[in-house]
This record gives sequence, C-alpha cells and structure tokens, in this order.
Amino acid sequence: MNGTTNANMIGGPSSKQIKSTYEHQSSLPRLPFPSLEFTLKKFMSAVEPLLDPTQLEETRQIIQEFEKDGIKLQHILEQYDEEGATKKSIGSYIEEFWTDAYLAPNASVVLNLNPFFLLEDDPDAKIAKSQIRRGASLTFHSLRLAASLKNEKMKSDEVKGVMLCMDQFRSLFGGCRVPSEERDVVEVDVDSDHVAVLYRHQFYYFRALWPRNTEGEVNVAVSEADIAEILQSIVNDGKKKDWAESVKAAIGVLTTLPRNEWAKARYQLVNSSDANKSALEVIDSALFVLVLDDFYPDSVHDAAANMLHGTHVMKERNIANAQEESMTMTESAHAANDIKLYPSGNTCEYQAGTCCNRWYDKLQIIVCSDGSAGINFEHSAIDGHTALRFASDVYAESVVQFAKSITKSIYTQGCPIPAMIDAKVIRAAVVNGKNNQDMALDTNPKKLDFQLAEKLKDRIYHAETALGDAVNADDTFVLEFDKFGKTFIISNKMSPDSLVQMSIILAYHRLYGEIVCAYEPVLTKRYFHGRTEAMRSTTTKAVEMCKCFANRLASNEEKIKVLRESTKNHSRLVKESSEGMGVDRHLYALKCIAEKKGMKVPEFFTSDAWRALNHTVLSTSNCGNPALRLFGFGPVVPDGFGVGYIIKDSRIQYSISSKHRQTKRFAHAIHQTLHEIGEMLEPLKSQSIGYHNVETKSIPSMKESAVEFADGWVDTYGDSLKIEIGSIASTSTVRPATAPSVPRVASNTSLVGLAKVSKRSLVRQSSLSVGIQILEQK
Repeated sequence: MNGTTNANMIGGPSSKQIKSTYEHQSSLPRLPFPSLEFTLKKFMSAVEPLLDPTQLEETRQIIQEFEKDGIKLQHILEQYDEEGATKKSIGSYIEEFWTDAYLAPNASVVLNLNPFFLLEDDPDAKIAKSQIRRGASLTFHSLRLAASLKNEKMKSDEVKGVMLCMDQFRSLFGGCRVPSEERDVVEVDVDSDHVAVLYRHQFYYFRALWPRNTEGEVNVAVSEADIAEILQSIVNDGKKKDWAESVKAAIGVLTTLPRNEWAKARYQLVNSSDANKSALEVIDSALFVLVLDDFYPDSVHDAAANMLHGTHVMKERNIANAQEESMTMTESAHAANDIKLYPSGNTCEYQAGTCCNRWYDKLQIIVCSDGSAGINFEHSAIDGHTALRFASDVYAESVVQFAKSITKSIYTQGCPIPAMIDAKVIRAAVVNGKNNQDMALDTNPKKLDFQLAEKLKDRIYHAETALGDAVNADDTFVLEFDKFGKTFIISNKMSPDSLVQMSIILAYHRLYGEIVCAYEPVLTKRYFHGRTEAMRSTTTKAVEMCKCFANRLASNEEKIKVLRESTKNHSRLVKESSEGMGVDRHLYALKCIAEKKGMKVPEFFTSDAWRALNHTVLSTSNCGNPALRLFGFGPVVPDGFGVGYIIKDSRIQYSISSKHRQTKRFAHAIHQTLHEIGEMLEPLKSQSIGYHNVETKSIPSMKESAVEFADGWVDTYGDSLKIEIGSIASTSTVRPATAPSVPRVASNTSLVGLAKVSKRSLVRQSSLSVGIQILEQK
C-alpha cells in the first residue's frame, strides 16, 4: 500500500492531532448517587399534577412507608455501586439495570424502540436526486468516519467545555443486537471491515476497509466512485428477481418479530445450513446496513413513516402464474382463499411495500429512489446523541466535499477547506492492479443466498402480516412550523426547548382537556457511561399555565407570565436531571436491586403514583441540528403520542406518531398554540435606516445578553445565533464561556416508562475472514 500514488490517496484534516477519541474516559466522574430523601421529595412533586386529592394523600402515606424499606435498599445499592467502581464491572449504579430494561423486553423493536432521522437533501443537486450517488456518498463518508473511529482520531464530544463519555461509539460500527429467548445481547465485531447492502429483500456485502497496517492504522479501501459502481451492480442484479418472489425470502422481516419468536426463527435459520449461519455472521458483523428502497415518497409524511417502519402496499398477481412457481403450503392455502375472495378468481396478493426491506437489529442508512435518505438505528447500545454525531459528521463531510468541488478551479493546489473526518483512502483497485497478492483486497460485491425451508418461508409470511397490522395501526404526521424558531424564542429570554415542551403540554390540554404525563430524556453523558435521565415536563407550573390559557378572561400579560414561570421551572429541572439528580433512574435502580437480591419489592412500586409516572402519554425528545430535517419514534403506550422535534433558528420541525389517535389534529393544535404564543411575544426588532452622526464616537454596547437563554443542552454542536435586543444586533454562540458549565442536552429517545440501557456485554463476533471464505467456497 505504501506504493500507492497520491492521486489515489485521500488524507484527512491537517488540524491538531487528537491523542485519542477516548482520552478523557478515565477522568470522567461517575454518575452521582442521590439521597433517598431528595429523590422521594422530587417524586412527590413529579406526580402531584397527575393525581387527584385522594390519590395524593395515599401517595404521601406510601412514601412514608417506603422511606423505612427504602433506606435498606439505598444502602445495598450504594454498596453495589462502590463494588462496581472498585472492580470496574459497572459504569454506574443504573448501568446493569438499564441494560436489562432495553434487552429483556420481548416486544418488537419496530415502533417500540428504534428511532429514525430524515436527513436534509444533499447540497449537491447531482447527488441529491440520485439513489446510487446519494447512497455512495453517505456510505463513503460513513466508512471514513468508521476508519477514523477505529484509529481513535475522532474528536471527543463536549458541551460548554465539559467532556462527554464516548463509550457508546465503540458499538456504533460493527454492532448488532442478537435475539435470545431470555434476554438479547449486543455483539460488536471490532474487526468489522465490510458493508451489508439490502435491496429488494436481497442481501449483498462488500469489503471496504483495509486490515490494520503495521503502523496500527485502518484505511478506507474504496472511493465514492468505486462504491457507486458497486451499488449499481447490486441494483442490476437485484432486479433480476421478481419482487413477488424476493419477498418470500425477505429474512429481514424476521427482525420485526417479538424477540423470543425471532430467536426461535433465527435458531432454525442457523441450524438448517452452514450457508445460513455464515451469511448471518456476515450481516451481524457488518459495519452497518445500507438499505436501498424502491420508493418515491409522495410527501414528507410518507418519507417520515418510511424511515420509521417502511411502507405497507399490497399488490395482486395472477394465481395461474403463481401456481406455476414453487409455492409453499401456506401460499397455496392463501391462493385458494383468494380464489374465493376475488370474483375473478385469478389473483392473489403480495407485499409490495418497503416494510420487509429492513434489518432492525443494526444501524441502517436508508436511501429512497428519489435520493432522500435517513437513518434508523438500533437503540439498545446507542442513544440519539451518539447517532446524531454520526449523522452530523457524515452530512457535514458531504457539505465540505461540495464546497471543495466549487472551489477546485480556484485552489488547484492545497485547498484551504479542511475535511471534517480524519481518514485516508487507499483504493484497493489501484493496489490490486499492481499484482501484489500479499496486499490485494477483494472489494467486489457478493450476494448472500439463504437456504429456506418451507416452515421458514411460512414464518416470513406471518411475520410480514403481523408487521402489516403494526404499520397500519401507526399514524405519523409531520408538522413544519415556520413562523419562528430558536432565535425568536431566545430574543424573548426563554429556553427554546422549555417553550416547545410547554407548547406540547398546552396543546394536548386544549385538545382533550386533560393533564397527562410527559417525558423528555436529558443527557447525562458528562458522567462515565452516562446515558440519560428522565425529565418529567408536566409540573405544577405547567398545570397553572394550562389553566391560565384556558381562562378566556386571562390577559396576554397573564398568559406570558405563567408561560415564563413554567419554562423557567422546566429549565431548572432539566439542569438538575443533567446532573444526575432526576427521579426515575434512582427509583428504578432501587426496585431492580431488590429483585436482584431476591428481596420483596416494596408496595411503592405498585402504587397508583408509580403507575401514573410511568404511563407516558406524551413521549417527547429534542434531537437535531441543520443536518436533519426530521427525527421521530413511535409512542410508548397504546394511548400515547411519540413527539420528536428539532428546533432550528427560524423553524421548529416535528414528527408525531400515535396508534389510532388524531395525530394530524394534535399537530394542528400544536401549530395553533405556537402561533398564539408567537403573537403574544415581542417580535424580533427589524433594522431601520438611520442617519450618520459625525459626533458619534462608538457604537453603544448591549446592556443585557440573551445568550443565557440559549439551549446549549439541546443543540450540542453549537449554532451561531443572530440575537437582536433593542436596536443592537450581535452574534452569540450557543456554547459561550459565560454560560452555565453544566450540560443539559436533551437528546435521545424515550421508551416505555423507564427503559434505558448502557451496554456491558459486548460479545465479539467470529472472524469476518472466515465467514467470507466459507461463502466464497460455496
């Protein structure tokens, strides 16, 4: 590889060398351990808005009783945390229990766990509308990021000068959730060097990274143009198989099953042939899965739904033709039923949507026929903040490459625009052309063929029908509010995230006349192996706000006053949560330690108050930046809403999902609420023409700053916001040195009640080279 010419070698940025992506891990503090008295006091405040007077009195008595039993559990939990720190077996008192909260439930991950991102269009119009070129671009930049991470050259995350835990990035590439009848596990292949590609339910893969060289570095083996050729050959091959036939073998749909059912199906798949076992090893150990969808979204609502769960489209085919093909017993039976159902008696149905063209156990990059793209990620090992960093760096690199293409005729040598990702590309095609067998690397795409018995084909069919019910039950609607955004809210001296949270609660109250539990995850990655804490946004201040806005006699001044009070209270609670001083994680750990030690679980955890706190009707999360158009997830309870939102400078974008509820109407209620709030708040001061005064010596300075109201906790990658107070305009950064030093980034996705996890059992997969060798021999 050292003989490669410079024309085929692409270097990374020339910025100051990073010691290691993980260099700050050993200096990170552990998650704080709250006192039981403190947590129970906060618990009472959190449930007060959700309970009636009788229930509140019962809760006070239950808390008094729990304080007696809880003290013993508190001591046991403290000992458990101390032992874990000494033995370095756990990162925090909650880590093991959060792992189980993610990996033990049997529910399907689709709509219940995996979130999605919808990326903004590529800045290059030639790439933006081409599926092959967009897929190649995203894959290429992802590979460079994977190499950078393997070389530990990716810059560590930080918020306002506070370093964040990078442990989750160890599972970003090469990670896979593997089903088990008892409890799933997360496996990570640290030597992963290939990409899996899924097109029309058919799996392919190609090697894309060089093995670690003598200097200990991993380099990328394919260029963006190489990848485009690989993808085009995959599409050409995939089209040879009829869609109605390929969907019969859509093994990806098995990942949508309840986990114990998927575990049984996987066991049958692995034990039915060595080829199946080898093929699954290749998929499990892939860096990520690139999904190519034959789908043109008609609207942004369709695009969001496709990224969340795929599309469900039934088409008909001629039974006479179908019977000439090899049909399973189940398909023959359905064909016979179709003869009865259809008057013509000559058609049967098959799934023509994209819902089966997925592999939900891994990180997926999804690219549609029109070039629109997004990400659906397995959530047990990584949070939204980690996935956002991945999406941000990859998208930013595409912007950098576009900028370089514009200026290449100007800067013929030494382009001053630095790359975002530090990774080298040494094309295998060039190295292979030198006929050096010791250094050759085969990057040609290969197809994975599964040998499916009739029972497995039947299982695939029934998995598709069950998924169809879930997809049809989901209602996803997108609200893109463009009247104002972050800049306007900050100019009115309020936290953007807090205002959006209050608007969601207020909109629900206006629509249904009810106060319900609302959840927002807050980042705790400033601590070792930290993930999130639950922030309960429905507070007594929020209830007062709802009542005031519902009062037709209340003035605008009164409404704005209660709005300010509720947002200020929300911001305070977010800060406390970011410091590990929430309610949910501590109490959940006490419950789990009792179960772990075989002790009786206190009645506190079966009380109305505990159930009320964990019935999250409004599951919300703020996660995004200019790289994303949308972020979303499903509801966590049957009667709930999943509300993912992104607050940009001049707009707020929501993806809202529910099961058989009035999602569109709720979105309109949020729009109406935001519009009314905007009308009541002070508008941004517009510039006006003045006259030059020769006696003016200097421009007056700002008397007060709005920077303190900027949500550095939410947009962790820092926008420069133009803030105008009075007639003086200035540029303020969301991450100023003068702002509070404690991060309170509200990112990631909520789960039913309490459901977060930090992975600990990362099982290394078998060597990739063995799997590939088996396949090639076959």
